Amino acid sequence: MKDIQNQQDTRRISIEKVGVKEISYPVTVLDKAHSLQHSVATVNMSVNLPHHFKGTHMSRFIETLNKFHGEINLPSFRHILTEMKERLNAEQSHLEIEFPYFLHKKGGKPGTLLLNEYPCKMRGAGNTSQDIILDIKVPIAPPTTEQTRLGMPESLGHWGDANISLRFRHFIWIEDIIDLVEEITSHDLQWSTETTKPANNPLSVERLACELGERLENHPDISWFSITVENLADGYTTFATMEGPQNSKIQ
Repeated sequence: MKDIQNQQDTRRISIEKVGVKEISYPVTVLDKAHSLQHSVATVNMSVNLPHHFKGTHMSRFIETLNKFHGEINLPSFRHILTEMKERLNAEQSHLEIEFPYFLHKKGGKPGTLLLNEYPCKMRGAGNTSQDIILDIKVPIAPPTTEQTRLGMPESLGHWGDANISLRFRHFIWIEDIIDLVEEITSHDLQWSTETTKPANNPLSVERLACELGERLENHPDISWFSITVENLADGYTTFATMEGPQNSKIQ
């Protein structure tokens, strides 16, 4: 059968992207405590085609994904980007894999199975080089206190999430990043409930973003990061965004 999609197109009209999206796909991701963790991901795959191609067979995206049997880690992610680009004769390939990551809740009672869910995403693009970013959303839970006043910027408020995006030099455990974030947020939230706290350094989205940024900037395996910390108030949300190490100023 003639491959119509792969025939040359003399109109010289380039297609920006072509692909498949919202594929529900079983995956296994690396788990520091148990080696592997099974999850279900939402996958988006696309490529940039040269202007002389009319299109591509969409089944090739799924065939490429199936080749890696749902094993998602940094090496396999890079291989999928390369395989897509080469197999579809593309100028650039794009891949997003979004999945929930589960960790046992700390401090649970013996014999109970309590899990915390952390939305994660790996996204990347590849042409002559590859750019891969890991996104992790870590909920910030305030401690229980009668003194909390919702909607007041100087109070604990109702904390949302710390949204972390990373480029990395070497392999990083997802658990280690989650622990790093929770170590800082839980300490600062607990410290802020004490009766004596410096008036010139109250708990705020800016302060949490700065402290998280300082830890990530000094991490030997991280080459770039972006942080957004949210506090949900009554009718509005306060937030602070920090990026580094190239630009480590609050935006």
